[in-house]
Amino acid sequence: MPEIHAARRARAQAQLGELDADAVLVTAGPNVRYLTGLASSNAALLLPAAGTGLLATDSRYELAARRDAPDLELAVARFVGPALAAEAGRRGWRRLAAETHDLTVDGYAEIDAAAPGVTLFSFDEKVEELRAVKDRSELELLAAACRITDLAFADVLPLIRPGLTERALAAALDHRMGELGADRPSFDTIVASGPNGALPHHQPSSRPLRRGDLITMDFGAQYAGYHADMTRTVALGEPADWQRDLYELVATAQRAGCTAARPGAGLREVDAAARDLIAEAGHGEHFGHGLGHGVGLETHEAPLIGYGSTGKLEDCISVTVEPGVYLPGRGGVRIEDVLVVGAGTADGAAQILTTSTKELLAL
Repeated sequence: MPEIHAARRARAQAQLGELDADAVLVTAGPNVRYLTGLASSNAALLLPAAGTGLLATDSRYELAARRDAPDLELAVARFVGPALAAEAGRRGWRRLAAETHDLTVDGYAEIDAAAPGVTLFSFDEKVEELRAVKDRSELELLAAACRITDLAFADVLPLIRPGLTERALAAALDHRMGELGADRPSFDTIVASGPNGALPHHQPSSRPLRRGDLITMDFGAQYAGYHADMTRTVALGEPADWQRDLYELVATAQRAGCTAARPGAGLREVDAAARDLIAEAGHGEHFGHGLGHGVGLETHEAPLIGYGSTGKLEDCISVTVEPGVYLPGRGGVRIEDVLVVGAGTADGAAQILTTSTKELLAL
């Protein structure tokens, strides 16, 4: 899809014009992929304020680069950042923006040394800002990743039984997503049962599932580079009253957060729509993380929806909404969906891409 990537580069070039920069050196992997189509562990893009960009990668990815980015110049180099910085100097580009948030101190020094006479300055996270608003092709890939995630959840539910370990359940989810077409899991799958549910990022262990457990599963499929991220909490056996009450609180807060996620809504206000309900129920101290985050080429990307966030949502920004309540020694509940803000709906409501039931399932 060279035309899609060319349109994205044109938007980045417009940002360069605002900074009076001759070119920008893009080094963050997801940003290189967004602007060129090349997925590589070692690539960078030198994008001038006008004209064709120069993509650099090493010999391992040369053929892929020629296939995926045929409209760009290509340089084959091992140390891609310094090579492109030196080329900027040779072309007389004296003001070079760089993704300083992506570079290490040593990496910045290497680029600076490779381009004597070139002034380096920060491009900030401007490509990430562009990436926040998804185009149609990205939304289609996100939807495909979420469909795989939903199907895997439905297929694995019948396997959940007493004696199955957290680690085995996580492996079953990962395996099924692969069978359904995922490139790989979006991140390390979380399965947290019983008291482990009080740990938001618990690593699956050898603990066997037991009747009376709440089981939280946080997982997602990566498809063509785009990430799903869904959390569901189920009960093994008939849930106790406190478990039902806790689940209903989190489900109510999650619905409120999804409803609040509309174009023009402040990030802090969306967070508050869910957080305030949890606080009013006396569990404010048991919900410590943000309400959600952007999702796309990275599992966690801009924007962050939290109590300290600034900024507003726009049409076609894809985010998660994932409130949770975690009770030390007892367990926890988290419910999470991927949704697309606005998404062309007449009333501005978000489109929820992860459609697995959010009723409390007693297995």
